[in-house]
Amino acid sequence: MAKINFGGVLENVVTREEFPLEKARQILQNETIAVIGYGVQGPGQALNLRDNGFHVIVGQRKSASYEQAQQDGWVEGVDLFEVEEAAQRGTILCNLLSDAGQIALWPTLQKHLQPGKTLYFSHGFGITYHTQTGIVPPPAVDVVLVAPKGSGTSLRRLFLEGKGLNSSYAIFQDATGKALDKVLALGIGVGSGYLFETTFQKEVFSDLTGERGVLMGALAGMMEAQYETLRQNGHSPSEAFNETVEELTESLIKLVAEKGMDWMYANCSTTAQRGALDWRHRFKAAVLPVFQELYQSVASGQEARIVIEANQKPDYRQKLNEELREIRESEMWQTGAQVRQLRPEHAKIAQEN
Repeated sequence: MAKINFGGVLENVVTREEFPLEKARQILQNETIAVIGYGVQGPGQALNLRDNGFHVIVGQRKSASYEQAQQDGWVEGVDLFEVEEAAQRGTILCNLLSDAGQIALWPTLQKHLQPGKTLYFSHGFGITYHTQTGIVPPPAVDVVLVAPKGSGTSLRRLFLEGKGLNSSYAIFQDATGKALDKVLALGIGVGSGYLFETTFQKEVFSDLTGERGVLMGALAGMMEAQYETLRQNGHSPSEAFNETVEELTESLIKLVAEKGMDWMYANCSTTAQRGALDWRHRFKAAVLPVFQELYQSVASGQEARIVIEANQKPDYRQKLNEELREIRESEMWQTGAQVRQLRPEHAKIAQEN
């Protein structure tokens, strides 16, 4: 474990060079890793662990996700089981159900947490908000977390490309004295690029803030605001979309990922640089109070209450699909669908066919 200086702050970081895959295999060689839930994170983590040489089984109720697991090569009765049987067989239970699913199935998992087993999460929600979720692990088990900083789909894609997705790790409970080795081995096993230390509480606070903020909520809201402003001032849908989304996702954000925001600025015109540098302060001043309000809502448990109550309503899935359909069928994202079809890679495929 190395101490890395991030902006003047020393943090614990573990890389694949100092914690190689072979070491991870040795640590977990006698473990049966039961991935419970084959939805968002489950497929990526389970497949990466399997491909990396670990003993993995999947626990999933009979559903479309169960069928997807079979399509991915998991065999019923061999390494694919109903949730309770997988929980009974596993020595490491990777609880990758949705937050709502974790609440509903906690009594089932809890009774299979015999002393010495490990309970693994990729989100701090259930443990941090335990007064609302009821998820309180027994004292004789290790409780750890590896949280990839991205979707399970991205985790799998990067793994297949020989890359990795950075992950945070945390230990909530170390009953065996071996929790650190286990969590680092699991983090390497699922395909992390590098691992950085956190806590269950900090993980969920940052995660909920990020999802509602820059990563999803704020991003969508700002895109919609700019697109609508351009359209209201006579710009075509194509022009508004290209200036709002396409240039960001296909060009500029990749420069940011490559070497940082200043690198992206340096690769744009002086007019763009001047305007961006001037207006960034106004945008920060405008949204900083919103982010502060958001963080307090997360820290107070209000956001958790909203999520839990919403998921308990019988028509939640129907309403969610309606909200997603509204986004999908908006002029902005209908335009986006057309723009994506005009990208060169699609045009090349069409010519070849």
